[in-house]
Formats: sequence, structure tokens, C-alpha cells
Amino acid sequence: MGGSAGGLDAYKRLLNHLPVDMGVAVVIVNHLRRVATLLHEILPYHTTMPVTLITDRLEVRPDTVFIIPPQRDLHVLDGEFRLEPISKPRGWPDVITVFLRSLTEHWDGPLIAVIVSGFDGDGAAALCGIRDIGGVTIAQAPDSAIEPEMPQSAIDSGCIDFILPPEAIGREILRIARDAASARPVR
Repeated sequence: MGGSAGGLDAYKRLLNHLPVDMGVAVVIVNHLRRVATLLHEILPYHTTMPVTLITDRLEVRPDTVFIIPPQRDLHVLDGEFRLEPISKPRGWPDVITVFLRSLTEHWDGPLIAVIVSGFDGDGAAALCGIRDIGGVTIAQAPDSAIEPEMPQSAIDSGCIDFILPPEAIGREILRIARDAASARPVR
């Protein structure tokens, strides 16, 4: 899930609609460059899932909310998070795009990419790649976003499957997770 300005409102509204045991890792890649994040302190009030600030080589686990630290690009490799210094220290960062592209290259499980409130178009350039590998893409409905530019850029990419307000995004993620769980073969 990627966002920026106004993202906190969307994250809270969405997490309020996700159960603790849906079997999905929630990764929040907030488009910050210079300021420390407090999301790992704020979001536990809106979910019963553990909320964790990502450290290098932390294992991706279901039923956990993971938060990107500031000044870092986030990647995934061999089921673990990998942190690197931010690749674009000046101008608008592209940390959401970097992470989504890493997922398309190094994640073999189901994917749901969500773009919520924020400035700029970070993430939009990677959405077609998510869909190309069978992932689902969701943009926050611009009229429900504090800053509609980021979700509108996602929509303008032409690679969005659903345009929904945060509460409905939470319900859609739950539906997709349940459908995926029921489609898995029983051993």
C-alpha cells in the first residue's frame, strides 16, 4: 500500500476494516523523504495486527502491518525485506515504484497493490507490471482522498482493477484473500 500526504487518513480507515487473521501481510510504503515516520506508533490504534517498522532482512509474515522507515528504498528478496539508501534523495521520491517493481521481480505469491492519498504519481509506473504477473491493483477513489493526485495518477496509468474508498478497499482485500485461500489445494 503506497501513499503520501493524506495517506494516514486512508491507512486508518482501511485498517479499521481488516481482520487480524486474514493471512495477508500489509506493507505500507509511505512516500516520505526527510521526516521520521510515526505510523508504527499511530496505526496500532486502528488494527489488532502487530505493526512493525521494517528492518533489513526482516521476514515477510502474514497478519502483520509493516512500515517502511524513512530515507530507504524497500525491496523484497527470498521472503525478506531488504533496505537500501533512498535512490532518489532529491525531488519527489519513488519509493513506492521501487518496492512494487521489486515485488514483480522477486515475489512469487499473490499481490495486491494499493495506491492511496498523496502528491505526485509515485507507484503508478509499476502498476501495469503488478497486473502483468496476475496481481490486483486498487486506487483510492480520488473523491475520498485528502490529496487525490497520487490515486488519480494510478488511475491514469490504465492499470487499475478497482477504484474504491478506503473502507471498501479493506473489504476487497479481505474478499481477495478469502478467495485465494479457498482456491488453494488441500494437502
